[in-house]
Amino acid sequence: MKIIPVLNIKQFEHRVPLTDFYSNDLSTHLHKNAAVVNKPHSHNFYLCVIFTKGKGTHEIDFNSYEVNTGSVFFLKPGQTHYWKFTNTPEGYIFFHTQDFYELHFSTSKLEQFPFYYSHKNTPHITVNKNVLTQLITNYRSINQEYYANLPYKKQKIASLLHTVYIDLARQYNKEAPTTETNSVAYIETLRALEQEIEIHFKTEKSAQFYADKLHITAKHLNRVCKTTLNKTTTELITERVILESKRLLVHSKNTMSSISENLGFKDYAYFSKVFKSKTKLTPLEFKKSYK
Repeated sequence: MKIIPVLNIKQFEHRVPLTDFYSNDLSTHLHKNAAVVNKPHSHNFYLCVIFTKGKGTHEIDFNSYEVNTGSVFFLKPGQTHYWKFTNTPEGYIFFHTQDFYELHFSTSKLEQFPFYYSHKNTPHITVNKNVLTQLITNYRSINQEYYANLPYKKQKIASLLHTVYIDLARQYNKEAPTTETNSVAYIETLRALEQEIEIHFKTEKSAQFYADKLHITAKHLNRVCKTTLNKTTTELITERVILESKRLLVHSKNTMSSISENLGFKDYAYFSKVFKSKTKLTPLEFKKSYK
């Protein structure tokens, strides 16, 4: 079964002996990796990119965002994206594994930052000129440290990375609507639910299954989802299924029936009905709309 390309860090820079972190200035990165980065693809790592120049669009999981000076984007593993630029962009890009960050900050999780907390939070903000100037200093320091051969290299990069994420989180909370609740327990439950859905959505589509996995009642799980996202558990599961459907319909050459089967539907007609109820289009109509 043909699938969307999944890129890993080892593909990008062979001169630097780090397999869990990568950095580059954006124009160099895009030029060196044009064969892969300008086509729809996903990653098995976290990605953050900031633009000091450039215009265009960035499509992330079928949502389009404008690229302008001051644009910052955040991607979690598994998200599909690609770029379209109307002029040459400049800035910085880095990506890293979850372990790279969390091994250096054992009491912290990447999900503490609002841009990585939930798939429902926007993956994009735009910062003003003054903030951009401040942020670029640390992005540039990360890039310089990455290519330098100095003692405590990983520790220095991790420290700078942590600072960048704190600064970005502060800006994000000012500029972007976020999914949040006052209940820490609800936050942890939603995070655990999203992780379980990511693992099982192709085969398990009942709210009860996920409630059982989290050792809570289906009623309480639904309350958590309604409080934090104003959606039911079933809606979250279905949204993940529909997203994967879109990815496969547009970015693979698989047949409609094989996509349906891959997503756990024994009957294509039922899959088509579910898809249309959420998108207002049949799978074939949706596929044609992206040609």
